Amino acid sequence: MPFLSFLVFVMITSFTPGPNNIMAMAFANKHGLSSTFPFCLGVGIGFLTITGLSSLFNIVLTNIMPTIEFPLTILSVGYMLYLAIKILTSKEDNNDKEEENKRNLFLVGVFLQFVNPKGILFGITVVATYILPYYSSYVSYFLFSLFLGMVGIMSTFSWALFGSAFQKILQQYRQSFNVVMALLLVYSAISILVHS
Repeated sequence: MPFLSFLVFVMITSFTPGPNNIMAMAFANKHGLSSTFPFCLGVGIGFLTITGLSSLFNIVLTNIMPTIEFPLTILSVGYMLYLAIKILTSKEDNNDKEEENKRNLFLVGVFLQFVNPKGILFGITVVATYILPYYSSYVSYFLFSLFLGMVGIMSTFSWALFGSAFQKILQQYRQSFNVVMALLLVYSAISILVHS
């Protein structure tokens, strides 16, 4: 396997802006770094699952992709627009609903992977290009899935760290920050529609 090419592809794809990273930064800005870690963990678990499924069902998934591509695109765009609206309309409050939202960040992180075309296509691409041609054991598939899940945690956590580190500055400009984060999600959603 061309290992350097694999690492470059994985790092560039994982650490560039996308729904996972944008949401991690926005959540860390709103809830703090420690409260955002469940989201990052959810992204990693969801991504591990997506990569594992891609490893096991790569041929089937590739064959049905034209059939599920449009519904997946519509679902992901709708979910990303929903998240953009939630960010844009979020208010600073500390009530019980806010605590419930923090607890659900893990599920948001996991669910986002199943409607995130960037993540799904990344999983299919990395499996088809770098894993299946060189490895054939289920242990290898699991270890690569685990590695890619950890990279997902690291990438979202680095963006969360940024959001947390600049939390005081960003709080001063909360509305502007929320508008920018919402617009980035809308841009991600539009780019999905344009490239599909």
